[in-house]
Amino acid sequence: MRSGFGLRDSLLFFARLAFAFDPHKICDMNSAQQGSAAAKFRAMHQSGCFVIPNPWDIGTAIYLEHLGFKALATTSAGFAFSRGKPDGAVPRDEMLAHIREIVGATALPVNADFLNAFADEPEDVAANVKLCVGTGVAGLSVEDNSQNAAAPLYEKKLAIDRIRAVRSAIDASETGVVLTGRCEAWLVGHPDPLHTALERLAAYAQAGADCLYAPGVRHPDEIAQIVRTVAPKPVNVLVSGFNHHLSFSQLADLSVRRISVGSGLALAAWGAFLRAAEDIKTNGVFSLLANGAASAHLNELFQEKS
Repeated sequence: MRSGFGLRDSLLFFARLAFAFDPHKICDMNSAQQGSAAAKFRAMHQSGCFVIPNPWDIGTAIYLEHLGFKALATTSAGFAFSRGKPDGAVPRDEMLAHIREIVGATALPVNADFLNAFADEPEDVAANVKLCVGTGVAGLSVEDNSQNAAAPLYEKKLAIDRIRAVRSAIDASETGVVLTGRCEAWLVGHPDPLHTALERLAAYAQAGADCLYAPGVRHPDEIAQIVRTVAPKPVNVLVSGFNHHLSFSQLADLSVRRISVGSGLALAAWGAFLRAAEDIKTNGVFSLLANGAASAHLNELFQEKS
């Protein structure tokens, strides 16, 4: 410290330094960025139809942005498989770190696949959703899959109360994060998935969900019924291997607002990997490696981002 720089001067210097790096100012700036992303994401649901693909790591997030998609969504299954775990086995804090990593990898709005919010009771759901909002997401989905084989869907009243709790947590954050309410009737093998989904999605819409989603639906007439039931709120439809026959134009004509692919891209990558690896092991040939991506192209893209 220079000669003549006394205690009073030192205190003033550090006071000014603390003010200049006020963490509240930094938080406000980050909140503004998140609010802008959330507002952009919300506006995308107002008209037309868009695809929101699902990366499972930083590289795939960067590449999907490079292709020109306007928003991204995480995939719980895709990420779990990359960690050598089954879907649903990734603990909350590991999932939050992954969501934050995807948000940080792209300038696009990111929607978090937040499973059942890693909790059963509404107050615990709200607390975990607060943590998810804190990752910087523009949207998040919460599902009614209880992860209990004996009763795979939460009881209806509890499921509705959970959505209300999420709505309150998001509103308290003042971020404008888009809430997607999911009914898992098809995915858990419910005996009457359409009736259950229609009933629950309508209730989730009334409880405050901004967008409604019933993954597993595959028939156009069922999709049309869901759209009509929750209108004017937007509907997300999952397209993956089981219903790949559906096209963007067909879903747009049904007034679907958002199309996600869930673990579809991750499974496509796993499919190519499995076929190539098994061909090497079984037949001793390497011909399927000829279909791989060009490393020079990926090097160039990631060099720009590094």
